[in-house]
Amino acid sequence: MTKRIYTLLGLLILNLFFVSLQVRAQGVTSASFFGSVTNSKGDPLPGAAVIAKHLPSGTVYGITTREDGRYNLPNVRIGGPYQITVSYLGHKTHEESDIHLSLGQNFRLNVVLAETSTTMSEVVITAVRSEIMNSDRTGAATNISEKTIAALPTLGRSLNDFVRLTPQGKSSSVAATTGNSPSFGGQDSRFNNLTIDGSIFNNSFGLAGLPGGQTNSTPISLDAVEEIQINVAPYDVRQGGFVGAGINAVTRSGSNQFEGSLFYNFRNQNLAGSKAGDVEVVKTNFDVKQYGFRLGGPLVKDKLFFFVNAEAERRSDPATSFLAFRDSTSTDPTSPNVTRVWASKLDELKAFLKSKFNYDPGAYENYNLDTWSNKALFKLNYNINKTHRVSLRYNYLRSYRDVLISNSRAVSGNRRLNKDALNFQGANYVINNDLHSVIGEVNSIFSNKMSNLLQIGFTANRDYRNSFGSLFPLVDIQQDGKTYTSFGYEPFTANNRLNTDTWQFQDNLTYYAGDHTITAGINFESFVFENTFTPSYYGQFTFASLEDFYASANGDTSIVAKEYRLGYSGLKDAALPIATTKAYMPGVYAQDEINLVQDKLKLTVGVRADIPFFGNTALKNPAVDTLKFKLADGSETSYSTDELPKASILWSPRIGFNYDPKGDRSLQIRGGTGLFSGRPAFVWISNQVGNNGLFMGELRVKDTKAYQFNPDVEAFIPENATTPSTYNLAVIDHNFKFPQLWRTNLAIDKSLPFNLVATLEGVYSKTLNNVMYINANHELSSGNFSVGGDTRPFMPGINAGSSQSKLNNINDQITENIVLINSDQGASYSITAKLERQFSKGLYLMLGYNYGQAKDLITAGSIASSSWSDNKSINNNNNPGLSYSDFDQLHRLIAAASYRFEYAKFMASQLSLFFQTGNQGRYSFYYNGDLNGDGNSNNDLLYVPKDANDIKFKDVTDKDGNVLQTAAEQATAFMTFVEGNKYLNDLKGQYTERNGAILPWLSTIDLAFQQEFGLKIKGRRHAIQIRADFYNFGNLLSSSAGVGNQVNLANPLKVAGYDKDANGNYTNPVYNFSKSAKDSEGKSIYATEAFGKRAGLDDVWQAQLGIRYIF
Repeated sequence: MTKRIYTLLGLLILNLFFVSLQVRAQGVTSASFFGSVTNSKGDPLPGAAVIAKHLPSGTVYGITTREDGRYNLPNVRIGGPYQITVSYLGHKTHEESDIHLSLGQNFRLNVVLAETSTTMSEVVITAVRSEIMNSDRTGAATNISEKTIAALPTLGRSLNDFVRLTPQGKSSSVAATTGNSPSFGGQDSRFNNLTIDGSIFNNSFGLAGLPGGQTNSTPISLDAVEEIQINVAPYDVRQGGFVGAGINAVTRSGSNQFEGSLFYNFRNQNLAGSKAGDVEVVKTNFDVKQYGFRLGGPLVKDKLFFFVNAEAERRSDPATSFLAFRDSTSTDPTSPNVTRVWASKLDELKAFLKSKFNYDPGAYENYNLDTWSNKALFKLNYNINKTHRVSLRYNYLRSYRDVLISNSRAVSGNRRLNKDALNFQGANYVINNDLHSVIGEVNSIFSNKMSNLLQIGFTANRDYRNSFGSLFPLVDIQQDGKTYTSFGYEPFTANNRLNTDTWQFQDNLTYYAGDHTITAGINFESFVFENTFTPSYYGQFTFASLEDFYASANGDTSIVAKEYRLGYSGLKDAALPIATTKAYMPGVYAQDEINLVQDKLKLTVGVRADIPFFGNTALKNPAVDTLKFKLADGSETSYSTDELPKASILWSPRIGFNYDPKGDRSLQIRGGTGLFSGRPAFVWISNQVGNNGLFMGELRVKDTKAYQFNPDVEAFIPENATTPSTYNLAVIDHNFKFPQLWRTNLAIDKSLPFNLVATLEGVYSKTLNNVMYINANHELSSGNFSVGGDTRPFMPGINAGSSQSKLNNINDQITENIVLINSDQGASYSITAKLERQFSKGLYLMLGYNYGQAKDLITAGSIASSSWSDNKSINNNNNPGLSYSDFDQLHRLIAAASYRFEYAKFMASQLSLFFQTGNQGRYSFYYNGDLNGDGNSNNDLLYVPKDANDIKFKDVTDKDGNVLQTAAEQATAFMTFVEGNKYLNDLKGQYTERNGAILPWLSTIDLAFQQEFGLKIKGRRHAIQIRADFYNFGNLLSSSAGVGNQVNLANPLKVAGYDKDANGNYTNPVYNFSKSAKDSEGKSIYATEAFGKRAGLDDVWQAQLGIRYIF
């Protein structure tokens, strides 16, 4: 199969080289000029000379007009100013100046040249200068200029702080202080495609949206970026590799002047607010420092230029604002920061661990997480002549960050710091993200009909972990079925290392023929991943209480552990398993851009074919070939661990249009429809290579007395470890295809006075191929609850204790067989209104509102097992049902403004702000425990009873049988809880939905002020700039502003047992509703609300001060 694919690819490449064709490929890196030259009678002037000069660098682009008087100057540098000179024998030469180009802009300049005998007033110029009112614009897109980047507020100096200017995006309200990547069009943020100067800059493995994302570091300095473009629906088939958005950034280049800058920024706890509403925020000392420089200039005037940039960040941020409870006099028990966890109990536990096992678990509050990063960029631009140019760019990133323990594989679904739990610092880990990237580009104009663009790039990512603590099994301690505290070795850190090598190649050719611009190109991407991943390598215990842990640790063999889990090497001599995955993605595309109706209508019609396939690196486990499994519908199937998805062609036909009905670009109607194909997170593919039953064995035992606590991390490794008796599998359906969707866009843009442009836009996306997980080793349901309104199915392992796995699993030796399949269920839409004025005369304005909805089946994480088990469902996780996506954003209103005022010759002041408001997020209501007996806790969606008679509660008693909470009072309290939440109250007698509940709106304002003091040195302007950036500026004016919400109780009901009928059949569950809140005296009471106000650093104002020298 691989040989046939290479043969097909080779034939397509040869065909393209013999056809007259072009393209910009995956990422836009430049701009273009086009237009026509005619005489005063309207006759074309073939052979007229069109010269474009980029004045800062002296770079000259030249071409002559074709037989029809048309010309094209493709792939020119963005920015400016440009000077255009048009000349023709016997006609007066015309010059057009002060032209600035944005990224991806195709600047139309039509010139009517007068004969030398006529006056200059007869020369007619038609130029379209707007990047929005432009014939190349079809789908939703946002351009962010160098001036906007320099002006708008940012604390983290991240690209994320600027791509949030796209209304169709979903961005965290604290985008300036977190590393979360934004999503677009309701799609997973990992389905975006980021390119820097055309090179692939994604975290292709999918552990984060961007390189450095895990360390909250940006892969490139803002000082190195000249412009950013976000394309949500580009109908140009030259752009591919995403179903979310294509994010293109172009770096600065040197010019004929030596120009540069030095800067230093800082912030700490003294530059942060102290009150969120009426609550005093817990502020431990923190410190953030950023410093760097940039320098560009000529090595050879007009010919060879360099640009170099370096930046460093050192920061230490509070790990949490949550505190342990001490007593009502020292801590306010009603504070959103105070947890249910008693400080005295954690102090006692820490002392026990140190004295008994000589193990120090670390602090549990008031400690910091460090972040450290260095990044650099070096770029060369060489103008060979006016038709051939070369560029070379190198990027470097070295970063690490302290990270809280993962929630994955927690029996109760959560173990991180929250209102219910405080983990010890030793259970955290350090993540390292390093990057080296280089790309070269050759840009050529062969004639006035043909041009070529060649790009070759290589990127190396190195990601690895270190532990905070010493070797010790991980222990989760529960209370009332929820995690109370955790300590020990983080379950996914042992030996965790990932090396990624990415090669890319693009070669593109363009041919111009009258009204047609025929384009085509080839693209090839190669990915090699070497991943070492040994989850639960040092063992993982879960105990129902602190008392159970103490007893087990002291040798009591009667204690029932909630769960014991261990992963161990299945290789000879316990060698570390390294999963190598190789993926290849060749693509070809062809397109015709047609100008019709006297250039008022432009149609773009094209097709793209991507052909992903994989290297033969997966190993065969013969024992698996003989086993039978079941699909979600019950039909039998089988799998081979060495069979990765087969090669398949992903077709992406697209058609776009742009119509200028008046012919003056004052009004345009645009849109398109077509298919978009993206890359999966390749960790999903690597999961099969690494989870084959040969590399790793797994123990997973629930409700067991056989595994009492032992601090020896090797105590329970089986004697026959090289032939694991039990193991988990992760396989992929042989017909699995990369993500695809059909996206349709329709918009109208209208020019208004004061250089404003109003836009109304709609985007609809229908899923064709998305990801979905099932457990093919899981039996079908064995019955349904029959009493009350909740009649969901339950599994054979319901209420079976330690026998659950044996009853639920089809094959006893397989703990799970998680299968990655495709689903065509899912869709999203958005309606956007936008008003914008690009930077002009110092003023920039933007106002946008987006209303949208996105639905899918699952949000897949990096681990196959937890991606399946952690999904929320009613029936079971093999049939989760369509519901709201994690990336849904119902309402989003954004506004940005900046004004620069220059005065006193060398002085300037600039004020800029960014405002964002909308629903803070979605969340689900689910049960505390395993309601349906599928072996997964905290994944069963809540049924809302019609009234207190539609649900059964069980008395809560102490160990001596004394009743603490009667069933009747629990029922009354729970119905009060339901009626206090609008979402639950509206769903009485129905099931809740995954992500069905919506948090209230959150509004924040970020503000930046810059003051420049200029001076002239040897005829050139130098400046000292003082800058202040404010995050959540509204909170500085009012302590109640900008305060977010947090979910305090999403799983209110604990599964306490089941009722049976006379025949022994389960009829209905029985529940407890615990007292999870506290009153002002610290007394436990019933909760009445699911969510409440937060009180952390994200909820108060923060300021960052900086100084910059510009020359």
